[in-house]
Amino acid sequence: MKNHAYHSIIFDLGAVLVDWNPRYLYSKIFATPEEVEDFLENVCTSDWNETQDEGRSLAEGTDLLIAQHPQYEAQIRAFYGRWKEMLGGPIPETVEILKKLKESGRFKLYALTNWSNETFPIALMEYQFLQWFDGIVVSGKEKLRKPHHPFYQLLLDRYNVDKSTSIFIDDNSRNVKAAEEFGIESIHFLSPAQLQEELSSRGILN
Repeated sequence: MKNHAYHSIIFDLGAVLVDWNPRYLYSKIFATPEEVEDFLENVCTSDWNETQDEGRSLAEGTDLLIAQHPQYEAQIRAFYGRWKEMLGGPIPETVEILKKLKESGRFKLYALTNWSNETFPIALMEYQFLQWFDGIVVSGKEKLRKPHHPFYQLLLDRYNVDKSTSIFIDDNSRNVKAAEEFGIESIHFLSPAQLQEELSSRGILN
């Protein structure tokens, strides 16, 4: 527990506020869960997807992967062609936490997200709560991403945020570790209930 004033709360979006999971799509495409996992571990990997999050075009990323795995062309094209089917909707309990923080008027709220600049506009249209943020920094637009420290610095510089009075929330332990090393106190998001408890223990939420 830290006893100091917080001014800025920085949220990750995917798996914290937005339920995004490629398994929602690929469970419709493959016959078994084992085939889904094999495909996501060996073909459309998280590293491959994050390169699009860092600014590579969806078309280039798709073509590159098809050249490596031509037998999976249709399944690879589905990743971005049917991307919207990976969205499970908002995570309502976390959105409620965000709403309480907004309504308190005590904090500036920011989002720092690894997200393709080509698919992020879909989320902006789908989820009204994204309008509640005072600023959103999208990796695909900036061609930088978590866990690289310059991406965190970009948010601080753009919105004049003091990292010593900020807290960062992310479901990815790699990104949390990087933020802590960078000097931003962080919460590794595991569930909305756990986040509520962590924020309450710091006096951020009642």
